[in-house]
Formats: sequence, structure tokens, C-alpha cells
Amino acid sequence: MAECKLDHSQEDVQKKLAEQSSFLPNALVEGLKDTLNTQLTQEKLNELFHLLKKYDLAAPEERANRDEQLRQFIPR
Repeated sequence: MAECKLDHSQEDVQKKLAEQSSFLPNALVEGLKDTLNTQLTQEKLNELFHLLKKYDLAAPEERANRDEQLRQFIPR
């Protein structure tokens, strides 16, 4: 992922998740919603935002890669 100089708020990430939720696996969406109800570091918020950004435009292989990275944010 390209390095971004902007810090994204929890609200920014929640909005991005809502925008992309119809393209993501349901279990991933629900897990990420739960994760976003906790306090996350700025670094994690930024990483989540960029994994979700333009998810709908990503090729299937890229989506699978992002799905795996997104799963890392969901506690087991």
C-alpha cells in the first residue's frame, strides 16, 4: 500500500467500511464493525482505511490479499 500522510479518524474508517460493505464478505464486515467499536491506534485506523479504499475496484486476487490482511484486525 502506498504511504499516506493523512490521518483517518474512526468515523472515516466506519464510513469507508459502510461504502465498501456490499463488496466485502459478510463475516469480514461484521468483524470489522466490532473492531471499530474498540479504540484503535492511529496507525491501525490508517491501515484499515487504505485496505478498504477502492476495494470495489480491486482485482479478485487483490481482494483476496486484502481480505487476509483485514482478518488480522479481527480478534479471534
